[in-house]
Amino acid sequence: MLRRTRTAKVYTEPATDDESDDMTGQQKGDSEELEEWLPNSNEGKTKVRAKPRGTDETGEKKKVTKRVAKPKEPKPKAERKPRAPRVPKVKKGKTNTKPQTEDAVLPKPELQQHVAVKEERLSINLSSNNAGEMPEECPSSSQHFPKVKKEEPNDSFTFDEPAQKKQKTTNSAQGRPIKLKSGNPCVEDLQMNWDPIQVLAEKSGVEQWVCANIVQLFQEENTIPFMVRYRKELINHMDADAVRDVQLTLEELRSVAKKSRSVSQTLKKEGVLTSELEMALKNCTTADEIDHVYAPYKKGSKLSKARRAKELGLEPVALALLQEPQKLDLQSSIQPDTKGLSTLDEVATGVQEILADMIAKDKETLTYVQSLCDRSSVTIHSSVSKTALKEQQPQQGNQKSKPKDIAKFSLYTDFTCDVQRIQHHQTLAINRGENLKILTVKVNIPDRVKNDFCRWCINVRWRPQGFARPELMAILKNSVEESFKRFIVPFLSRGYRTKLTVSAEKESIAMFVRNLRQRLLMCPVRGRVIMGVDPGFHHGCKIAILSPTSQILHTDVAYLHGPAKHKEAEKLRHLMFKHSCQTIVIGNGKACRETEAFFTDLIKQHFFKPIDVSYCITDEAGASIYSVSPEAVKEMPDMDPNLRSAVSIGRRVQDPLAELIKIDPKHIGIGTYQHDVSQSLLRAALDGVVQECVSFVGVDINICSETLMRHIAGLNAGRARSIMEWKEKNGPFLNREQLKLVKGLGPKSFQQCAGFIRINPETVRSSVCSGVNEELPLKQTAEKKKVKGSGSTSNQFNPLDQTCIHPESYSIALRFLSQIGGSLDQIGSAALRQSIESSVKSRGLDVLAKSLDTTPETLQLTVDGLTQPPGFDIRQDFEQADFKREIVSMNDLHDGMVVTGRVTNTALFGAFVDIGVGRSGLIPKRFITPDKLPVDQRQRSLALGPGERVEVRVINVDLQRNRITLDLIRVLR
Repeated sequence: MLRRTRTAKVYTEPATDDESDDMTGQQKGDSEELEEWLPNSNEGKTKVRAKPRGTDETGEKKKVTKRVAKPKEPKPKAERKPRAPRVPKVKKGKTNTKPQTEDAVLPKPELQQHVAVKEERLSINLSSNNAGEMPEECPSSSQHFPKVKKEEPNDSFTFDEPAQKKQKTTNSAQGRPIKLKSGNPCVEDLQMNWDPIQVLAEKSGVEQWVCANIVQLFQEENTIPFMVRYRKELINHMDADAVRDVQLTLEELRSVAKKSRSVSQTLKKEGVLTSELEMALKNCTTADEIDHVYAPYKKGSKLSKARRAKELGLEPVALALLQEPQKLDLQSSIQPDTKGLSTLDEVATGVQEILADMIAKDKETLTYVQSLCDRSSVTIHSSVSKTALKEQQPQQGNQKSKPKDIAKFSLYTDFTCDVQRIQHHQTLAINRGENLKILTVKVNIPDRVKNDFCRWCINVRWRPQGFARPELMAILKNSVEESFKRFIVPFLSRGYRTKLTVSAEKESIAMFVRNLRQRLLMCPVRGRVIMGVDPGFHHGCKIAILSPTSQILHTDVAYLHGPAKHKEAEKLRHLMFKHSCQTIVIGNGKACRETEAFFTDLIKQHFFKPIDVSYCITDEAGASIYSVSPEAVKEMPDMDPNLRSAVSIGRRVQDPLAELIKIDPKHIGIGTYQHDVSQSLLRAALDGVVQECVSFVGVDINICSETLMRHIAGLNAGRARSIMEWKEKNGPFLNREQLKLVKGLGPKSFQQCAGFIRINPETVRSSVCSGVNEELPLKQTAEKKKVKGSGSTSNQFNPLDQTCIHPESYSIALRFLSQIGGSLDQIGSAALRQSIESSVKSRGLDVLAKSLDTTPETLQLTVDGLTQPPGFDIRQDFEQADFKREIVSMNDLHDGMVVTGRVTNTALFGAFVDIGVGRSGLIPKRFITPDKLPVDQRQRSLALGPGERVEVRVINVDLQRNRITLDLIRVLR
């Protein structure tokens, strides 16, 4: 006992740790807000795991006592000696799990009981629901009614953090938890030692009953737009981005389970899979944890020192050092003729390697060292790599090697930052520099962590259960230090780098999503004849004149910057008079400023009088790629690709959504670091946003293009083609029910798409007037429906088909109209709106919903559909393009000048604003503060986005570098 005390005394020296400052001067100066690091920002996850981690901390005396008492329990049970320290708390997980973190399997009966408890709360008042209504969805037209939704207080704003996804049932309405069926594939297919729903809730920050509902809805093949609009009560009013995050997290868990099974099969074939190793793999919840467990067994790599020592039979010796050190005699293990056992030092080294391997694989040990790091200042440091420095030096005889462009990464050549405060764009920039072999990146863990860790291991976790001689304690000490240096530090470094990269990628993709959504939902410019101009110098400016319905009226090439520009101006004036065109849309590509100046001079001279001409600049990103795509060739087969670009530029203002969906979202010119993030995740997220925008706006099935139709929730390219073929054969659709007659459109597809499809009687009449015979096709379709065995299909118009009300709620809408004395022909009228408003005010939405045997969410959507006027477009509340008649240059700007502009793009470090000088200015994110934003935009997921009008102050104009720095004053409405 005296010797053990003396050994402990060696590890009670005060830790000496020269930690780096939180931030160095190389960080651009725009990181003044302390940003929560992703692994710690998830409140739900922290709450679940706080207790297990806390049990490892030595700061609490009762828990240290608990650790000291723990080794006494297995002492009388000698038969467990060979197994206990191998992989602690894994094999004996069911009987001896006291020191283990509480990540064990959650029994299914407990999960069902939890769901049942949630169901009991269903009877709460739903009048305070909807804490997270998604902004891009169809806005409620009943905004004059008593508010059904009660928003939670806004969280603290930081520009580059995603929105909080935690849904607190104490402050918002409860949804109906769906009981998971006994044969739930999500639970059974994973075959892991943890409950998928529980881990999903921890990782996503969403409550378990909501996660259970979302998983069930996905298993039933529901789309995200359908869930967000028509199943709000089941997902606790989460927005589309939050639901998508849960979906991605679920896919990650499934991939972890798949990888665990694959590794287990590989190890089983190699004959090295033990029950402890299999349990360790099944306990892993991340791919990094699986890699850490599997690393020593990877085929093709050198046999680890620990495995070689075990093959020499030293594992029982290592276990004896921990369990019965007083009886251990290392001399008895010496075998002079065997390499690795010939001397006492070789035996000690082999025991040391086995102990180091055991320590590095112990889950409780890893949890404790992670908790030490969480309380310390772990930093990440980047510097110029040796390869880049070597290539910068002049090399003789090798002229082909191109030196690395270190200047682009000048901010990161000597960069140090705390991992909990590093900005997302800094992480991505460092990763890019490392991939280009320009930077070397290292994670620095303070010495204090090592000192505390070694002290805890020797005195608490791996303390021998009996008297250990000094030479044995020295072996244990060396094992701990070796394990920390060779295994634990690389494991922690990989973990930090992975978490930082995943967090940065998610935020970068979220920025893409927000930018794309606001770009697609810009308000269309209707009722105008538009001239689209694709500017150019030597090859001329491509001109396309479009009708108010986007039909091509005329195309031409005008050489506006050559010697015959006056003649070209006369030609343009003749075209504008002929087609009554008073709006010009100029692409922002090459020669844009010169073309803008040309039209500005003509407008100032009243050249187009009596026509009042105005123009706007629009982003032409992706127009050239689209002009040579199969879609463009099919739509405009006999047109020159350059003229197709002009058509696309004009249509982007007439109907941004219909035109931009034809282009790959990555080519629209939004977001940053698109090549540094996971391309599969980016593709899935952007495709999901396109589907949401198209679905929430709604499409008139009889006039929309096939390209637009395939993006509706529940449809795809094949079903869109079938719908177009049905229309060509049978004429326009008269009601939504006729969609069931389309080949390949089953009940589930109909359920998902029906609410987002509109049947406008005016477009049907125009089709009939154009010579389409409806009588025979309608008889044929009725016969087809009868053959399918689903009854006959009506050929009558249904006014509800013009609304956002889903066919499954038509009976509710009719009963509601009957209650208030309204009729279908009054939909969208002021009289019906007044009647509905009076009824809701007098009785309340909850009471009305109960009388109609429905939920308040469904009734609210029904009210919206009945009160919105025919042809309602949710984009009417979004910003339009700016039209102007004069031009300003950068030379006209000066510091302190206040100007207005429009946000063109947002990045992780700020927002770019077009202030009309031919060069976008940057508002650094440190100037985007909550007090400058409207109340409804202070949530972190909104902030600023493309298309928003802002008032800004010029801070700096750098003519040499062609840069403008701005300060946000306010958002204009």
